[in-house]
Amino acid sequence: MKVIEIPEPKLSRVLFADTRLAWFWLIVRVYLGWEWLMAGWEKFTSPAWIGTSAGTAIKGFLDGALQKASGSHPDVSGWYAYFVQHVALVHPVLFSYLVTYGEIAVGIGLVLGAFTGIAAFFGTFMNLNYLFAGTVSTNPVMLLLQLFLILAWRTAGWIGLDRYLLPALGTPWQVGELFENPEGSAQP
Repeated sequence: MKVIEIPEPKLSRVLFADTRLAWFWLIVRVYLGWEWLMAGWEKFTSPAWIGTSAGTAIKGFLDGALQKASGSHPDVSGWYAYFVQHVALVHPVLFSYLVTYGEIAVGIGLVLGAFTGIAAFFGTFMNLNYLFAGTVSTNPVMLLLQLFLILAWRTAGWIGLDRYLLPALGTPWQVGELFENPEGSAQP
């Protein structure tokens, strides 16, 4: 079978793969990372999220989402309301910790430029969950910026730790320097 490779458009290559724009992605990345880090830190220092009353705040948030699931034009879809009612509200303490530490981890990853594409993916996942729960706020803007960071994963962390992590660790389709044997071929 003949392999056909469709070339990347020049604009796409410049925006998402050219290290000369790494400074632009640094600004986007640090802004988003700071937003996630501060949101997570606020939760981390609140007993309603982490500590003696863990789960209280998220239970209130999720109860509010369920109230938005009724009416002729609900803000929360039925399938998501089912998830909230039968999974998340059953384990509010677990979800409280997941949200808090998830926001902090995404924030640290984006600020440091470490595994930027992965951090942006999980930030996108969290933003989608906030949107599915009927909360708009800054989530659409953050979601859009994170989608662009996912596309720019090769250069978004260039001014950051990814410049060293990605060549050392590699990607799923290319072995990194740490996993090559002395002869230069990948270890089995």
